[in-house]
Amino acid sequence: MTTATSHAPRAAAGRPAAARRRPVPWGRAGAWALLVLAILVTVLPFYWVLRTSLSTNGALAASSGSLFPAEFSLGAFKRVFGLQTASEAIAEGGSGAAIDFWVYLRNSVLFASITTAGAVFFSAMAAYAFARLRWRGRNLVFSLFLGTMLVPPIFTALPNFLLIKNLGLLNSMLGLVLPYVFMTPFAIFFLRQFFLNMSREVEEAAMLDGAKHLRIFFQIILPNAAAPIATLALLTFIGQWNEYFWPLLVTTEPDARVLQVGLGVFKSQSPQGAPDWSGLMAATLVSALPVLILFAAFGKKIVNSIGFSGIK
Repeated sequence: MTTATSHAPRAAAGRPAAARRRPVPWGRAGAWALLVLAILVTVLPFYWVLRTSLSTNGALAASSGSLFPAEFSLGAFKRVFGLQTASEAIAEGGSGAAIDFWVYLRNSVLFASITTAGAVFFSAMAAYAFARLRWRGRNLVFSLFLGTMLVPPIFTALPNFLLIKNLGLLNSMLGLVLPYVFMTPFAIFFLRQFFLNMSREVEEAAMLDGAKHLRIFFQIILPNAAAPIATLALLTFIGQWNEYFWPLLVTTEPDARVLQVGLGVFKSQSPQGAPDWSGLMAATLVSALPVLILFAAFGKKIVNSIGFSGIK
């Protein structure tokens, strides 16, 4: 009893000292600080775009440093959607010009959707051929495909333009999507790496049952590659949605323009010569919404479901 009693005060007295000697997690605190800083750097431009779009052009100069909208107004969004008359737009510092937003939006959705569907599908077929089929010169052809990734797109723009022009496809949706609707080197490389790591056991069993390569591709390969295919589709759609140079090159009619080109030719100068900053920021925000919605809806699911380890 004496021994137990003498040890108890020592243990009780030792606990506060151990608590005082607990090291401060400086590494964890620094990691959280860097994370918060990265979030602020990422979110601040979007907030500034929103703040500018909700302001009037006349008040922006006087309140350029304010974090809140200067004279809150929805006039910029009304100008983008064509809901404001020319006199009302000029009164708020706009140019008074109209923009066919819904036409441009329709063309952008069609352009991005068609090119994404075609590029992903044909790239998946090519990646399957490079990864699973054995044929003479396979590695050489794949190396040539990878070599095309080193060619800047500007080098192929003029030949593609001349081809589309000679085919009479200028100012048409077919002329827009034709250079992008087939396979792309990056997509082939991306999917080929996944197909190489997939187990061959199920394919071999299907072949023993008499299944051909086409059936194996559609019923075995594609279902098990849903995660990387969805990721590739999302990346391709975003890239095509933001495409500017090629649509600008092959479209001159307003009815054939995509949203990015439509915003590029939007008359942002007012009669006084000052830029219509609020109108431009409102148009930029509206054009970015589809991509933000895609990330919010599918981003987490795609990231959580990716596992480049084959069939599970």
